[in-house]
Amino acid sequence: MKYGMRKPSLRKSIAARTSTKRMVRNALGLKAPRGYGWLTDPKRAAYNRVYNQTTFSFWSILRKLLR
Repeated sequence: MKYGMRKPSLRKSIAARTSTKRMVRNALGLKAPRGYGWLTDPKRAAYNRVYNQTTFSFWSILRKLLR
């Protein structure tokens, strides 16, 4: 498990926002409501919860500095 700051990747950031899979899922309305991750994939939901609590984004630091 990673601790500390996540390395920003512009390529991955753009790829995630423009993926065909994401567009199709949103267009068809196949998304589960927020918080349903525990029902659809509990192992992934547990990992994501720990990961998000032990790491922080470079952009969040930058946002706090510019306020």
